[in-house]
Amino acid sequence: MRILVTGGAGFIGSHLSEGLLQRGHEVWALDDLSTGRLENLRTFERHPRFRFLEGSVMDQSLVNGLVAQSERVYHLAAAVGVKYVLENPLRSLLTNIRGTEAVLQACAEHGRRVVIFSSSEVYGKGVKVPFSEDDDRLMGPTNKLRWSYAAGKAVDECLAQAYWQQQQLPVTVVRCFNTCGPRQSSAYGMVIPNMIQRALRHEPILVFGDGQQSRCFSAVSDVVRGVMMLADCKGTEGEIYNIGTDEEVTVLELAQRIKALCQSTSVIEFVAYEDIYGSSFEDMRRRVPNLAKVRRAVGYEPQVMLDQLLEITIRDTCEQMRLPVPAGLATA
Repeated sequence: MRILVTGGAGFIGSHLSEGLLQRGHEVWALDDLSTGRLENLRTFERHPRFRFLEGSVMDQSLVNGLVAQSERVYHLAAAVGVKYVLENPLRSLLTNIRGTEAVLQACAEHGRRVVIFSSSEVYGKGVKVPFSEDDDRLMGPTNKLRWSYAAGKAVDECLAQAYWQQQQLPVTVVRCFNTCGPRQSSAYGMVIPNMIQRALRHEPILVFGDGQQSRCFSAVSDVVRGVMMLADCKGTEGEIYNIGTDEEVTVLELAQRIKALCQSTSVIEFVAYEDIYGSSFEDMRRRVPNLAKVRRAVGYEPQVMLDQLLEITIRDTCEQMRLPVPAGLATA
């Protein structure tokens, strides 16, 4: 089928586009290149079934026309990364909310199946771990811009639910948990590419706070596979699913693993959050998904463990930086 991927030149969007092409689909990728990169499309940009369109997801006329010509839509276009959101709070909110509204409206008008990408950020400062899709949410104060991204994504989810309930739009929402892998930029505060680049340069690896905050870093290949499984299953319409991995690691341990795999002489340096993000930032101690719902729905299981994810990403980063692959990984 012909599939529209908004944000198709982004990190996850480019991997999804590539995966859809490998399944035999025709893919149209829409991106305004504010955070997406043409470089992400390099390996398949000349594929006969791929088409790139530069434009904004907030252009309702453009979105309507593309959705009308497509059979399915994956909506990823959004402001991404803590650093970008804190520096561009207004643009981030408008893009994330208005863009999703434009896509949902077009899909409802043309009766198209759509998958909306949300984020684990919607769980906010919740302390009930692991996070389940029906859990209550605890947000920080509105004067902390750190929470504007979570608020915007929550509105996206509410819009999706409203279109499902009132107009029977076949929509599924996926909440991603720290998706990582090749092509991910370090420009927007993403922790793994930042740490890897610093380790390969033998520069200090920065760990914010005390490093005991924990996360579950998901391989983009697992996320793409799981999302396509959900999109192909009619029983997932109108539902929200966590997607990713439940392998938990502290940020300090992550830095230590990256240092060892890169055979780096870097020191691990602790930095206060305020020194990087200012006073409008808050963090949470643990963020772990409950994957029971997606397992029941489509039999999804993460296949890439953290060490393998780090090795894949280090090799890709070495290629991008034109550096030799660390000896221990060169023959892996």
